[in-house]
Amino acid sequence: MSEPHFRSLRPVRPALPGDETALGELDRATWSTLHAVQPRPQPPYAPFFDDRHPPREFLVADAVTGAGGVSPAGYIRLGRPTPLACNAHVRQIQGLTVAGWARRQGVARALLHASYAEARRQGAGRLTLRVLGHNTAARELYEAEGFTVEGVLPGEFFLGGRYVDDVLMGRSTAA
Repeated sequence: MSEPHFRSLRPVRPALPGDETALGELDRATWSTLHAVQPRPQPPYAPFFDDRHPPREFLVADAVTGAGGVSPAGYIRLGRPTPLACNAHVRQIQGLTVAGWARRQGVARALLHASYAEARRQGAGRLTLRVLGHNTAARELYEAEGFTVEGVLPGEFFLGGRYVDDVLMGRSTAA
């Protein structure tokens, strides 16, 4: 089956339980040591949504495709970094994925902007994320969006035969 042809992006929306299959397929199709620290998923696949990853933590970007259909072009997961009351003012981006066919179309930025609004809606004033040091494109996007490096764990992961830094970035949720 050929990949969809990107025509336009719909407004970012909250994930629904019915998105599970499509988001699971998207997650597996985009797996790479450029951004993933878990091994490549193998069948039988675990559910995309579960008790630790409920639909309410995900925002979805749908794209109108060349045939006039609609396909998920990406998603972002926005959660709390800890269950502690003392950092309830912080939300953390715990995953951002864009389909290969939808890259460089503004999908990641749309998802980031929606996450800022959602974090504010939830009462958070601060947003953090972790990105692998070798993921230059993602780091440049985050920096362009106002994230700054707040810490580095050198050689935190061994991926693809080499040690990779884990970079903590953060920003205010202010518009």
